Amino acid sequence: MAVYAEELGRRLGEVFGDRVGNIEIAHGEVDVEVAPEDLFAVMRELRDHDGLRFEQLIDIAGVDYAAYGEDEWITEEATAVGFSRGVDGFTTGRLGLTGIYGIQEIRSNTGRRFAAVYQLLSLTHNHRLRVRCYAGDDNFPVLDSVVSIWNGAEWFEREAFDLYGIVFDGHPDLRRILTDYGFVGHPFRKDFPLIGNVEVRYDEERGRVVYEPVSIEPRVTVPRVIREDNRYTRPASEQEGGADA
Repeated sequence: MAVYAEELGRRLGEVFGDRVGNIEIAHGEVDVEVAPEDLFAVMRELRDHDGLRFEQLIDIAGVDYAAYGEDEWITEEATAVGFSRGVDGFTTGRLGLTGIYGIQEIRSNTGRRFAAVYQLLSLTHNHRLRVRCYAGDDNFPVLDSVVSIWNGAEWFEREAFDLYGIVFDGHPDLRRILTDYGFVGHPFRKDFPLIGNVEVRYDEERGRVVYEPVSIEPRVTVPRVIREDNRYTRPASEQEGGADA
């Protein structure tokens, strides 16, 4: 596995040169990054080049890298019983653009927030490849569509558009695919409220489904954390501070 991955990485470097960057090999898999302006040409050559022949597109996944590597679920303060709240209770997705992400940080235009990740398979050579491409504009992420290269990309790109708001230029029918007609926002963006914006119910008087602002209060919990230390040698009621309220 590692031998073929190293050979594939070397071949990619020879074929594409600096058009492909950050060639990484981990766990027997090859991961490369492509600039948005080179995406379409590189993808077409990945399919057509005799030494590559990635005939099949397995999947396209959208990714929101806002506050990548940050973690609100620091659980050192978790108690022995019940559930512990996240240490930072005001992060995005709960009460708006606050907390660890910060209004300025999440709205910054670095060109490194939204990406599409493509999983490719070469049936000819029995090779797999992961290609990552970051959209150049965080505020309006746009990437070239690869539907004309792999027809199976049509629904994958619609899903990434629906959930992350990534626009695929050249897609023949870029519509939402999972959310309802007229849905506002993109549910997998890290600035989208975890409770959503609206809720639906059937109105007996009107005889139809109606949309209303959400009525539930934001409440996010983290599962109980078990640790092998002296907090668990005595009943919770005897510990300092007692149990979580």
